[in-house]
Amino acid sequence: MMLRPLQDRVLIRRVEPEVKTAGGIFIPDSVQEKPMEGEVIAVGPGARNKDGTLQSIDVKPGDRVLFAKWSGTEIKLKDEELMIMSAADIIGVLDNAATAKRAA
Repeated sequence: MMLRPLQDRVLIRRVEPEVKTAGGIFIPDSVQEKPMEGEVIAVGPGARNKDGTLQSIDVKPGDRVLFAKWSGTEIKLKDEELMIMSAADIIGVLDNAATAKRAA
């Protein structure tokens, strides 16, 4: 079973939070904040405006995105915790160069 978002909704998988600081200090699970970054899994077709035309969504499956801290609804699908949110709650898309630099 896969979830197909409707209208301007986006299905997102959160990325794993960093467990170690740049200085090498490990952060315990109890004080870690949930990351505000994730990977787009599925995208709805878009919302319709007042004249009935479909407004497309600027993200696509596979994009790494940043989203607002308190946005979205957490859901569990096939024992995996995902988030579904409005495309308006997405702050921006991380490009491949920024993602690779963060991983290094």
